[in-house]
Amino acid sequence: MDVNFRTLDLNLLRVFDEVMAERNLTRAARNLSITQPAVSNALRRLREVMGDELVRRAGAGVEPTPRALALWPTVRDALRQLQHTLAPGEFDAATADTTFLLAMADATAAELIPGLVQIAEKEAPAISLRVLPLTTRDPRRMLENEEVDMAIGYFPAVIASLAARGQSGVGVPFETQRLYLGQYVCVMRRGHPLANAPLTLDDYCAARHLLVSFSGRPYGFIDQTLGAMGRERRIVVTVNQFFTAGRVVANSDLLTVLPRHFVTVTGIDDQLVLRDLPFDQPPVHVDAIWHRRAQHGHAHEWLRTALLRSAAAAFAGSILGQKVPD
Repeated sequence: MDVNFRTLDLNLLRVFDEVMAERNLTRAARNLSITQPAVSNALRRLREVMGDELVRRAGAGVEPTPRALALWPTVRDALRQLQHTLAPGEFDAATADTTFLLAMADATAAELIPGLVQIAEKEAPAISLRVLPLTTRDPRRMLENEEVDMAIGYFPAVIASLAARGQSGVGVPFETQRLYLGQYVCVMRRGHPLANAPLTLDDYCAARHLLVSFSGRPYGFIDQTLGAMGRERRIVVTVNQFFTAGRVVANSDLLTVLPRHFVTVTGIDDQLVLRDLPFDQPPVHVDAIWHRRAQHGHAHEWLRTALLRSAAAAFAGSILGQKVPD
């Protein structure tokens, strides 16, 4: 069917893009600051123009037709380019008084926030930063509910889920950015009975452990790795902060697992001994994740660039080979 582009209302494409991203008319209406009937009406008009149903009801949301899936990448890219070109410069870093809400663990904050503050003091002295505790390995609900602007941490299951959805053509309402690569190590006090010899798997499993758990569950990804090997460890203390974990193990015979890079910023690294884990553990990818509704805001763009620069400074300018913005 031929489409008369001269008479096409481009607002209909904005509605289409949001519906495709959310797969839900109510959420799309909220993101666009219009009513759900207005979204339905826009879809009806676009169906008439395109000669295709575009989306069908599916459970609590909608499911796109093959025609909609084929159209969406082109529509999305065109809208982003228009927005980037035409959006007014509403964020002037030198004068902006924007408040950014970030969710992250204390170990991540210890690495990124000092550099971010230095950048802000030079470039955006009137902005405010609020760092909230990260209490989950899946921050999508926090972002969906606009509790924070961005979450930063180790989210392997979330990243894998988003990648799978994107490859299958399902709408992905979140964006991610890799910040740095970390490694977990076993940490104990100096003078610990296991501190003077290579750490074996048997000794590790026989020891008493402290777990850093954001959710409070006495089970973490280290335990998943051990479980796959048919082994387990005894967790006797659970805390929700890496700093607390370092303090506790420095004054006890407990073992804990901490990011290697974090130990040097605890202020008590001279009281701790680091040992490689006695089993293979994949490196930790620390990612920033945010809702795509914020993707093209100039303030959010500044924040993302500043975080990359802060991570580069904290890790000697090397972030998995990425080119870091000046």
